[in-house]
Amino acid sequence: MTMTSKDISIQLESVSKRFNIGYKKHENALYRLIRFLSGRENRKILQVLENINISVTKGERVGIIGRNGSGKSTLLRLIAGIYEVDAGKLETDGSIMYISGFAQGIKSKLTMRENIYLIGSIMGLNKKDVQGVFEDIVNFSNLKEFLDTKVYQFSSGMVTRLTFSIFIHCINCRRPEILLLDEVIGAGGDIDFTKKASEKMKELVLSGSTVLFVSHGLGEIENYCSKTVWIEKGKIKMLGDTKSVIQKYKESA
Repeated sequence: MTMTSKDISIQLESVSKRFNIGYKKHENALYRLIRFLSGRENRKILQVLENINISVTKGERVGIIGRNGSGKSTLLRLIAGIYEVDAGKLETDGSIMYISGFAQGIKSKLTMRENIYLIGSIMGLNKKDVQGVFEDIVNFSNLKEFLDTKVYQFSSGMVTRLTFSIFIHCINCRRPEILLLDEVIGAGGDIDFTKKASEKMKELVLSGSTVLFVSHGLGEIENYCSKTVWIEKGKIKMLGDTKSVIQKYKESA
């Protein structure tokens, strides 16, 4: 079957990204003079990604593996539009949601109830949407008696249960066409909640959205993905069927 542009969800052609280390975009003349006189001319260019070519079809699940600092998270942030591409071409087709861990957005000085509404709004839900999933979030977290307790009084396990519950139900409410998951496989917490959370995560990954996820959990990548990208030092080391890529990656360790 011939693939057309309508089948493509994410397309990267010769994409590169670099960061200017030690550079401030809006520094004033006085700051530049002080930096020059003090001899602190230590700017450098860090090439994070170079000549990345990836094509992802609609509904495809693609794993992204590599060692820390290889550029995996930067790749997802480029696709999400958080960073701008420095060179090459990047196109996406569909609504996008980028999730990095399950602790982002939580405010310890707010109550559980307030955090549900806050994070829901950050994730693009309106008040009515949040109200629609509110009870599901509370029941899944099993923290109903703490609804009006400030989160700084929660244990770490309780915070994990709350944040996972908020994110997973808000994602299901939004149902993005493209889902970018950055180290969110596995929820932590106690054994019972971890099992329940893993099942919920499986439902999410298999929901039909185009999914790209970064994970050091190679078992999950192998379970969910037919294709995997191995990135090393900002370049694609290998791209192909997941079992073959993971085998080569393990051999390189």
